[in-house]
Amino acid sequence: MDYQFKTSSELLDLCARHAASVAEITIRAEVELSGVPRQEIILRMEEYYGRMKESVHRGLSITERSRSGLSGGDSKKVLEHSEGPAVSALGSVFERSIAYALAVLETNAAFGRIVATPTAGSAGICPACLLTWQEQRGASDAATALGLFTAAGIGRIIGHGACFSGAQGGCQAEVGSASSMAAAAICELDGGSPEQTVNAAALALQNTLGLICDPIGGYVEAPCMMRNGLFGLHAFGAAAVSLSGVSSIVPYDEVVGALREVGRHMPRIYKETSKGGLATTPTGLKFRPGKLPPVSPKL
Repeated sequence: MDYQFKTSSELLDLCARHAASVAEITIRAEVELSGVPRQEIILRMEEYYGRMKESVHRGLSITERSRSGLSGGDSKKVLEHSEGPAVSALGSVFERSIAYALAVLETNAAFGRIVATPTAGSAGICPACLLTWQEQRGASDAATALGLFTAAGIGRIIGHGACFSGAQGGCQAEVGSASSMAAAAICELDGGSPEQTVNAAALALQNTLGLICDPIGGYVEAPCMMRNGLFGLHAFGAAAVSLSGVSSIVPYDEVVGALREVGRHMPRIYKETSKGGLATTPTGLKFRPGKLPPVSPKL
């Protein structure tokens, strides 16, 4: 096996030895491991990206609240605001990216098809970042889908060194990992070197450490949706900082180690049990199963 890696040090060494990007090494590693032809693997990834875009578009069309009453119609509201006169000082792109991430989680809440990247609870971040990047750069689907290989390479390192499960590591393992993967993808798509790409992943991940998993009512809707929307922007910020030449003080492998350590010591009530955090606030308790508040049929 010539292209397998478990750490960012090994990945960067492979990139240097083969003068290749993170995405390219990840493709070669997958071809080598699976035995599936390169072109077939690339086409599969393009198909996954197509499904991601479908989940965004479906979510943006949702107007009814979900069964829990926690979500539904919010992505459409944010998208419409992004196109209106009161758009934020950062502009419509800023808001549209949030809307895309919310849309994926709304599709999930409506039992629609999503691509877990890396989990259902964090499935909005990579699609939002990649679709926003594609629209801004005028790139093709094929070119944009290459970013998913970069994200997958970073995810591979997290999978080996820590975990993706909110039940095991808190929301830092889900949203933190997704934000880290998206930051790397955006950085490399914008011309970042392998070092800058891994550095972007480190900057994004380290700033999510300690993030608890406290789904209100046990549903993957709140605060999950907003964390997807806002940590997508976080990924763009990390990519921009890395491309500007600013380095993470702590190398990526050590950040992943810190993720594992924090997750190991995090109290169980903050690991997807809905027994702490926002889930046990007076308002959060109203959404426990069997205590659902009235659901408004239309917004």
